[in-house]
Amino acid sequence: MTSTKIAQSDLLCTNCAGQCAYTPTTGALTCQSCGTAHRIKVDAEKDPSIEQHYDPELPHTEQPRFTQDRPYQCQTCGGEVVFKGHALSQQCPYCNGALVKSAMDESYAILGMIPFAVGAEQAQQSCHNWISKRWAAPADLAETAAQGRVVGIYVPFWTFDSTELVNYTITYRVYRGKKSKLRRTKGEMRTQFDDLLMPASEHITPLIRDGILHDFDPADLRPFDAAYIAGFAAERHHHSVRKGLKLNESDKGLLLRNRIKSHSKKSNIVNISYVTDTSGIHYRRILLPVWIQHYQYQSKAYKIVTCGLKGRTFGERPFSALKLLALAALISAPVIAFGFFWGANHLY
Repeated sequence: MTSTKIAQSDLLCTNCAGQCAYTPTTGALTCQSCGTAHRIKVDAEKDPSIEQHYDPELPHTEQPRFTQDRPYQCQTCGGEVVFKGHALSQQCPYCNGALVKSAMDESYAILGMIPFAVGAEQAQQSCHNWISKRWAAPADLAETAAQGRVVGIYVPFWTFDSTELVNYTITYRVYRGKKSKLRRTKGEMRTQFDDLLMPASEHITPLIRDGILHDFDPADLRPFDAAYIAGFAAERHHHSVRKGLKLNESDKGLLLRNRIKSHSKKSNIVNISYVTDTSGIHYRRILLPVWIQHYQYQSKAYKIVTCGLKGRTFGERPFSALKLLALAALISAPVIAFGFFWGANHLY
C-alpha cells in the first residue's frame, strides 16, 4: 500500500475502508477503525544516500515542483504545513497558532527522510520526565504541562558537503607577568564538511534543531514516501540551494571559527577573521521527525521538543520565584557565615 505520490484514497484500509495513519512503533500504516496494519513498500530504486552536486558559479537547473496538496499557512508565525490523511489539528505544530489554507503549492523534491521511531505516548512520557527533572520548577508544572497538546511534524533540513580552503588571521593575547600584549598570526587550513545538517526553514528554532542534531545519522535515511507522513504534519522545502547556503552562513561560520581555533593552537584568542574558498558542494533535501508539546503556564506559552528519532528532549519552562529565592539563600548562607566568623576573629 504505497507510492511516492500517494493519493488520499491510498490511505484507506483495504479491509474496512477506514482511514490509515503511520504508526512509529510498528513502522506500518494502521487503520484507525479496525486496527489492520499495512506494510509500507518503499521504492527500492530510490537511494537516499545519493547527493546532488551544486556549483554556485553555474546556473542551477533545479526547479520547484507543482503539487496538488495545498499547505496550511499559520497566521501567527507564517509557517506552511501539509497534512496527509486526517489533520491532527487546525493549529500550527510550530507555535500553536491558527492555520488556514494557503494558495502556495510549489516546493522542491524531497530526497530522503527518516520516519518517526518514537510514538506519541513515548514522546509525552519523555516530556514528563524532562519537566520532572527541572530544578526550581513550580510544583504544579508537570501537571499543567501534561494538559498540553502534543503534535508530530516532519521538519525540513539540508545535508551539505563541502571542501573549505581557509586563510585566516587571529589576534590573541600574550601575558607577561601582570602585563599583556596583543599579537597576530596568519594561517591556512583545508577542512571538509560531510553531511552537515542545516535547517531548511526559518521556523526551525534552536530548540527544534538541537533536539535533532545529536541523534541524526545519515545511514538511517530512507527514500521519501508520503505514507510515512499519514496522520502527521510536514513542512515542505521552499528555498533554493543558493538561499539555503545563505541562510546557514552564520552556523557554518561558527563551526569554521571553532576549527580555526583548534588549527591555530593559540589560546586567549580575541578575534578571528577569515576568507574561505568553498568547493565540492553536495546536498540533500530531507525531512526529520519531531514531537512538539505546547502548554501554557500562567498565560504564557511554552514548548517542549522531543526528537522523533530516539526521544532526546529539550524544552522551555518557567521558574518558581520562591525556589530561586530559597536556592540563593542556601548558596549565600555559607558565605555570610564565613564572613561573620572571619570578622569576629579579626576584630581588635
